[in-house]
Amino acid sequence: MSKKDSGCADIILTYLNEKNRPYSAQDVFGNLQKQHSLGKTAVVKAMEQLAQEGKIREKVYGKQKIYFADQSQFADVSDADLKEMDCRIAELSSQVQTVSQDCRRLDAELKELNSSLTTAEMTSQIQELKAECEGYKERLNKIKSATNHVTPEEREKVYKERCLFVKEWKKRKRLASDMMGAILEGYPKSKKQFLEEVGVETDEDHKVVIPNI
Repeated sequence: MSKKDSGCADIILTYLNEKNRPYSAQDVFGNLQKQHSLGKTAVVKAMEQLAQEGKIREKVYGKQKIYFADQSQFADVSDADLKEMDCRIAELSSQVQTVSQDCRRLDAELKELNSSLTTAEMTSQIQELKAECEGYKERLNKIKSATNHVTPEEREKVYKERCLFVKEWKKRKRLASDMMGAILEGYPKSKKQFLEEVGVETDEDHKVVIPNI
């Protein structure tokens, strides 16, 4: 075994002994590749070599091989010790859950704080809003101090005149349309040609629409 292969085997052997749980070669490669830059082929070769040397154990399940630490190197564990370990695992699991919840809560608080305005930003926005309010106050004062306000009576008069003019507009347009219809009954050409010959311009030509009243 080369020095490089020996180094790879030592890393894997130490890892399996520390974890003391079964792994496939793919599992070991995925867990150690980033930290130790191990190649998959080197990992498979090293694990097979370790198994042949009896340093680790190998089990074959169908087409898959599972490797684990040689259990003979570890001291026997009594039922009482196993029970104590189970209690310790449950305790640590509870602590992990509590810490995870705290981390999620703190992460949420951090996101909320990051999305909130800083004191400087809030001060700047307040100044901008004050300036905007001052501008509105100035415009309002100008409107209030103006002498050309329209009285309610004047507004009502303008509205009535508008209604009168619109009604007259509709009336004259209807009369013109009736007259044109009577003429076109004996006219040999189209309505468009007639309007062009007599020089009549319609509301539609100027895209004008009679307003509603």
